Amino acid sequence: MEAPEVRYAKSGDVSIAYSVVGDGPFDVVFVNGWVFSALEHAWEGPPADFFRRLASFSRVLLFDKRGTGLSDRATGIPDLETRMDDIRAVMDAAGSKRAAIMGVSEGGPMTLLFAATYPERTAAVIGYGCGVSFVQTDGYPWARSRKEWGELIEEMSARGEPQEWLDERLVDEAPSVAHDDSVRRWWRRWVLTSASPGAVVALWRMNIEIDARHTLPAIRVPTLVLHRVGDKVYDVAEARYIAERIAGAELVELPGNDHGWWVDPEPIALEIARFLQSIWDRGEWDIVETDRVLATVLFTDIAGSTAQASELGDAGWRRLLLQHHALIRRQLVRFHGKEIDIAGDGFFASFDGPARAIRCACAITEAVKELGLDIRAGLHTGECELVDGKVGGIAVHIGARVAKEAQPGEVLVSSTVRDLVAGSGLHFIERGSAELKGVPGEWRLYAVEVGD
Repeated sequence: MEAPEVRYAKSGDVSIAYSVVGDGPFDVVFVNGWVFSALEHAWEGPPADFFRRLASFSRVLLFDKRGTGLSDRATGIPDLETRMDDIRAVMDAAGSKRAAIMGVSEGGPMTLLFAATYPERTAAVIGYGCGVSFVQTDGYPWARSRKEWGELIEEMSARGEPQEWLDERLVDEAPSVAHDDSVRRWWRRWVLTSASPGAVVALWRMNIEIDARHTLPAIRVPTLVLHRVGDKVYDVAEARYIAERIAGAELVELPGNDHGWWVDPEPIALEIARFLQSIWDRGEWDIVETDRVLATVLFTDIAGSTAQASELGDAGWRRLLLQHHALIRRQLVRFHGKEIDIAGDGFFASFDGPARAIRCACAITEAVKELGLDIRAGLHTGECELVDGKVGGIAVHIGARVAKEAQPGEVLVSSTVRDLVAGSGLHFIERGSAELKGVPGEWRLYAVEVGD
């Protein structure tokens, strides 16, 4: 099988390079790890065997993540939410209504976020050799510490010639074939054509902010977690952590110490074929259960509204509220938010991405100043119940309570929101912990830092 034709999907203002191979009964979207894309060069080396094997039983959608390979070089490094949108763009361009999303290595968090946010587009999740947090934290001890990441990034930034580093990386990625000269030559060409050294460093800086642990309980589709027991890049304990926290997930631990999915791909492909065929045979591929979804909720209210209403009188206050409502609705359209409810001078809206929700809240906060108003805004991302197209549940209550803690003119977010917007360019000021009325435990809150 020759390398398939490269096509382009439009995702916002960026063109995403993708290819389609195979014609099996079900679609599989392959989300590569880190910077390892370069569609054309992948087919020149070991990945071709894995892609051919997948294509023997499915229709495979391959793509270069934005900023890598043949896709557009966007300004800066895109956040997780934006890259998640690229999956949807590729599926739309390829005519795929629903697919199994396979995330490998660094592509794991992006895949998990997509599955939790768009269950109606996700028939199944397959994770290989991935984790959910890039930095060591309480309860997640397997990742590097921030200090270790800082030293690694500094070392990489200082290296003018990446060849030595690439050879070192290959030893971690694929120790069983790292001694093979032909593999090493292909590896160098593949990585160097995937992304520049500067882009590699920038992506690392973004990745160390990612913590996708919050998405795991919200995933409600069949899930297969694959991991080699001797993987040197991601500890097998990370796979166990993921599988334990996704309802009904299946964990398969494979022998070997290679991280690279393209090394000895047959055992991986066999497990994927078995898993997907079982879903198909049970008639579950097209069963869409969207009663729960990961969403970001936004609550706003006008600070000092009682005093202003008294000062303006009923007629004047109604006119001001009409202007306020129209302004907020314009911003919701701009940032793809969905109005859920209005209570007095307060708005309740939902979004399919936390970065969009924050930017909308900031735009609203700034725009209402023209009306002489200050608003409080609070956001939280969590698993929400869907009832008649509206979101509900504990995540909604948390969002409302976060808004109550905000100061006039402030956009306040939960730690969950902050953890999911790595690479967005948004900055936060820690506001400490708070007890939210009616919600168990203490919650760390962060104010969005507004630039000059």
